[in-house]
Amino acid sequence: MNTRVRGILRSAMPSRRRFAPAVLSGFGTALSAVALLAASAWLIARAAEQPLVMYLSAAVVGVRAFALSRGVFRYLERLTSHDAALHQLAGVRAGLVRELVPLAPDGLGRAHRGGLLSSVVDDVEELQNLPLRVGLPLSAAALTSLAAVVFTAFISWPAALVLLACLVVAFGVAVAVGWAAGSRAERSVAPLRTAVADAVHDLLTNLDVLTAYGALDAARERVRSADAALRGALVRRGVAQGLTSGTVSVLAGAASLLALAVAAPGVAGETLSGPGLAVVVLLPMAVFEVFGPVPLALASWRQVRAAAERIAEQVPETVPEGLPQTEPAAAGTGPALGEGLVLRGLAAHWPARSDSDGDAGRLDDVDLRVGPGERVLVTGPSGAGKTTLAHVLVRFLDYAGSYTVGGIEARELSGDDLRRTVGLIEQAPFLFDESVRQNLLFARDTASDADLWAVLARVGLDDWVRERGGLDSRVGDRGVLVSGGQAQRLALARALLRGFPVLVLDEPTAGVDPAASEALLNDLLGAVDRDRAVVLVSHVEVPAGLVDREVRLEDGRVVSG
Repeated sequence: MNTRVRGILRSAMPSRRRFAPAVLSGFGTALSAVALLAASAWLIARAAEQPLVMYLSAAVVGVRAFALSRGVFRYLERLTSHDAALHQLAGVRAGLVRELVPLAPDGLGRAHRGGLLSSVVDDVEELQNLPLRVGLPLSAAALTSLAAVVFTAFISWPAALVLLACLVVAFGVAVAVGWAAGSRAERSVAPLRTAVADAVHDLLTNLDVLTAYGALDAARERVRSADAALRGALVRRGVAQGLTSGTVSVLAGAASLLALAVAAPGVAGETLSGPGLAVVVLLPMAVFEVFGPVPLALASWRQVRAAAERIAEQVPETVPEGLPQTEPAAAGTGPALGEGLVLRGLAAHWPARSDSDGDAGRLDDVDLRVGPGERVLVTGPSGAGKTTLAHVLVRFLDYAGSYTVGGIEARELSGDDLRRTVGLIEQAPFLFDESVRQNLLFARDTASDADLWAVLARVGLDDWVRERGGLDSRVGDRGVLVSGGQAQRLALARALLRGFPVLVLDEPTAGVDPAASEALLNDLLGAVDRDRAVVLVSHVEVPAGLVDREVRLEDGRVVSG
């Protein structure tokens, strides 16, 4: 895990060549601020001695120059640092999506929807703070502090030692107090945000069911509890950051007082001038102003590392066993169906999700043939491997043995090419929070409205869509505004538009009232052309004449058919 986290953190840091201008600009900003105060202190103290103006002109010019350069460097720092960080962030997000693609959908079984969304959006967004709020402030503070100590040593080495000691103590305090008081709260913030998002999402999407069963108050209480826990963690984190910043501010004042104490004897001994004393006394204030962001940078580092750990937990470094490990490049065309789908001695299993998974859903030594235009019903008890078989047919899961599509071994095809021939309609089809039109055009974006109405008529949804207001009517988030049967019909309409030679229907009546399941099966299979092969996975009895033969699975093996 540590190696994985370090890899994620390295990926978030821009290259040295791209980030160097930001570091140099940040150093220029901080150095200009320190030099401005030092020059101002010297100028005021020297002017009090009433020398000739010519002896003050260089300091006057320096004050103006440092004031202008601080603004210029600050602008360059913002420009170069954000350009580097945002450019790198785009690459990190794209890389994370590339890692997720081979896992979807069956390799993400352990990932909670809220947690995965948080990793892809919030945690990746947090990674941009590594260069902006960690790397840049720490680099600028370190370089400026070192330069200030060296400069002070030329004026008064005791004052330089005091400044160095106070900076070291301040850094130690920032690290110790931050870890002791804020690290636990910072690690808990993102999971608590996920809990709030999940609670709110469940409340809004299931509002009708919660109201009907009198569970609305409990759902609201869950939202309130999650929100209270999040606010508590944020308060604890803020207290820790404020305590650390306050301690550093106290040390800044102590550094000035100690510098005055150790440097004042030099004025009496005429080894240090009055303006020099003003510089060594006021310089620590400017240095600690630059050092001030260090506690926040350390807090940001803990937040960034926690985000990297969550990403590493949600997205494994390697593809889990049970999923396709490598795939050939997509050719852009699906294989011809030819002799159909042929399985010989096939074995498959789901990626391990917990110690209690056992052998549920495994396949072992399965022989099966589905010819062109043939309709095969797959039955069996829960856990027999029916859904596993459906996911193997579309290569969501890897397999041992042989599985050919049109005479071509499925391993020799990319998943995209195979799924141009074999299409899957799952138990709960995914519908986008868009209109009926957009949900259908997702399958074939060149389809006309006439094509859409024709396919809706085939699946028995044309009158229903007209009653709802036409093709522009919405289906809601994940199809919340449609029933289970209507969602299955929309998914079938989408598959018919796509034109898959083989359709795999996984428990299409799972979310449908038992009294309506027979009618739904009649309509679904009746809408599919007889020249298309159909693999129907079902736990309910299928009306006679809808399928050509039945295959029964038990404990991952074919026992009949």
